[in-house]
Amino acid sequence: MPRGLVRYYVLESLSERPMSGSEIMDEIERRSEGCWRPSPGSIYPLLAWLQDTGHVEELPRDRSGLRRYRLTPEGKKLLQEERKVWKRMGGGVGFFPHPWGPPWLRLPPERAAELRRAMRRVVAAFLEAAGALGEKTSEEALKSLCEVLEETAERLEEVSKELRRGKG
Repeated sequence: MPRGLVRYYVLESLSERPMSGSEIMDEIERRSEGCWRPSPGSIYPLLAWLQDTGHVEELPRDRSGLRRYRLTPEGKKLLQEERKVWKRMGGGVGFFPHPWGPPWLRLPPERAAELRRAMRRVVAAFLEAAGALGEKTSEEALKSLCEVLEETAERLEEVSKELRRGKG
């Protein structure tokens, strides 16, 4: 993840409602459709820093005993600044921006989700094949895997060229 992205997502989460660290992790995982779940080691120190700097405040514990946090006015200002940064980098301003480039901005959310699901499937299939290759390496299997990857890359490059020419 790009530097600063965890802070942005924590601030976005807390802008919607007070949450505990575990609720923030759950929310980010849910919103990313399971692509990413930040670790407690990234969330809790960040919440402590945000609290120390006056960007969040801890609410009194409820019956469940959870420590929930909410944005302060300073935290809301920081979130507005973060949104500007991610927008300049090409990301959206919604909960889960894609700071890796403007093409994501032109897709309706349901189509972007469809594309992410397809990409997860490709990555999962590759990792599965690579794992199997590691268990039983053969020249034939390695050649086959490389051919599939080369064919996939070539086809994606063709689609990209067609899209750039306006034929997609």
